[in-house]
Amino acid sequence: MEHELTGLQLTGLHGRAGRWRPAAAGPFTLLAVALALLPLRPAWLWAALVTAAAAFPWALGALPAARRRTRPYWRLSEDGLAHIGPGGLDIVRYERSRIDALAITTGDGALTVLHRFGRTPAGPLAALGMEPLALFVTARRLGITVHVLDGDAADLLDPALDEEPPVPGIGVGPLPRDHTAEKRLLDQEAELLAAAHEPAREDVRLDGDPLVLASPAPVPSRRRITLAGALAGLLGTAMVARIALDGAPDFGARLAAACWAFAAITGVLAARRRLLPAVRTEWTIASGELRVRTRPGPREGTVLPAAGIAALVVGPGLRPDPATGGPRPADLAVLAFDHRLRLVARLPAHGLDAFQLAHALDDHGHRVVTPGARPPRTPEYGLEGLPEIFGQVPGGRLVVADGGLGWADAAGDVVLRMPQDRIGGIELLTIAGHAWVRLYDSDGDEFFAAPLSALRIARTDLRETARRAGLPVNDAEYDAYLSAAFHSAVSTLSVPAPEAPPAPVSAPGTVLDATRLSRFATYLTSVFLCQAAALLGAVWLGPQLGGFSRAASWTVPVALLAGLGGYWLYDRDRAQLKVSAAGLAVVTRRGRVEWDLAHDRIGGIGIDDSADRTPRLVVWAPSGRVARRVPFPPDLEELRRACERHGLPWGPPDADRPAPPPPEL
Repeated sequence: MEHELTGLQLTGLHGRAGRWRPAAAGPFTLLAVALALLPLRPAWLWAALVTAAAAFPWALGALPAARRRTRPYWRLSEDGLAHIGPGGLDIVRYERSRIDALAITTGDGALTVLHRFGRTPAGPLAALGMEPLALFVTARRLGITVHVLDGDAADLLDPALDEEPPVPGIGVGPLPRDHTAEKRLLDQEAELLAAAHEPAREDVRLDGDPLVLASPAPVPSRRRITLAGALAGLLGTAMVARIALDGAPDFGARLAAACWAFAAITGVLAARRRLLPAVRTEWTIASGELRVRTRPGPREGTVLPAAGIAALVVGPGLRPDPATGGPRPADLAVLAFDHRLRLVARLPAHGLDAFQLAHALDDHGHRVVTPGARPPRTPEYGLEGLPEIFGQVPGGRLVVADGGLGWADAAGDVVLRMPQDRIGGIELLTIAGHAWVRLYDSDGDEFFAAPLSALRIARTDLRETARRAGLPVNDAEYDAYLSAAFHSAVSTLSVPAPEAPPAPVSAPGTVLDATRLSRFATYLTSVFLCQAAALLGAVWLGPQLGGFSRAASWTVPVALLAGLGGYWLYDRDRAQLKVSAAGLAVVTRRGRVEWDLAHDRIGGIGIDDSADRTPRLVVWAPSGRVARRVPFPPDLEELRRACERHGLPWGPPDADRPAPPPPEL
């Protein structure tokens, strides 16, 4: 079977090579501004240097070597999991023979490699450029076990988990399996396998016209964005040239030229960055092929013949970031798998409607797989599957008469009887949300099944009348309902069942803020730094702006307002520590949760001054490692009382353990 795995691999999503982007635009922008402030002579040389510094990043980015550079990406293949860098060199490689299993944690969507000597985090799947389904299918085809676990990747690395009973088949501590997420992946894999082996549909017209789906045009349009960027660049160039023609006589003129150069470069870069995500996606769907094109982009786009596609997975996925080229989450993407369950293409679909795209693909004969569960198939109701006598009696219905079952007409006369000795059992059940009946003969074989709506009898009437007549009736769902109702009635008389513990964010507790002294000191520091910058600016620019006193008369008040206003904007959404019996959480004043820890994941709370840095309030895990750091200093006495009130451990994890006696004793 090894020959079947030849070429089976999964390459992480990475940006398209060859995009023209400026290289080191930030440093050269600062260089252009610095050159504009220098008193260089002659003026044409000054203007040429400023223009060259502004244009050099674009020329450097246009070089073939710069345009051929590729971003590092991840690849899963027969050789293992590897991080491929520029030039095809391995940055990191996990050999296939050394990988015991792979684990996907649902809390952070991270991938962890389980090997002989422990566990190594590879990183979030989105950062690796791999979709969960593609990784799951490829790894299982390569013979690598994939586990889907609740929690975060940091939980897998906690040494305290080694002391707990391991999960069977995983070798780690009490992390539970996430059966819902794993079942969803298994269901999608089963659909892919079915699509790879089932024959093509015969109800598809191969001569139908292709359907074109396109995302809406960006607002503002690309033409307007390009025009705005070009105007900013031309205006800055014209103003620098005008100042150069005047000879750039003094520092004020050179400062104005520096501001114009900075504004022009910033305007061009901002327009380019705004152009990158302003793209349109166009799909041409035909029965014989798929053509996906991104505009702007190559005219031919991506062409996939229908014969080479087993199924298309439509749902949330990844797309290359237009600015950085790295992978980023997308609301809609399409994965194309061939008949050997290899990922042959990632097709962009952002901007399209998922409902319209999925149905258009299905109408043209392509097999579509979606992450959501398929709705149950509605059974066909009617009298087609019933005996002919049922359809020949107008208004007929099922009745219990003379100790057996019968079929009565509209007047109530029984035209067909089934005696009790022929009925071995009557089973009532629910199929697709509707009540059905199954009849068994005396040998236990099923000989009749139909929905009760077609038999025109209610489920309750059939059950009660048949039981009164002594017929064997089995309604397991009704009996389970009675058992549950009895249990709920009895449970109110006993100890109530324990409820799920609330989250640390929603549980009632104590909210601790930063101390007033620390907030006041931060205000003073912000104002002091702004005043220092204002005074240095007045000393530097004072001779050019009418003297030090005149420059300081307006820079000092502006710096005071900037320091106060800037820190007030930051302070109005400052983080606060919430202590409760459910755990710890850091929540901003506007309700944004920065992090939270449950009570069972906290081993201690206190001050860590073991390193050569400012002592920080930290939260230790039960194993003794630092789990979280609190960036602001709350009142320690209030924090200690809150921890004691809500049952959280105060101090490092080893503080409560008995210390051994000194060696001399």
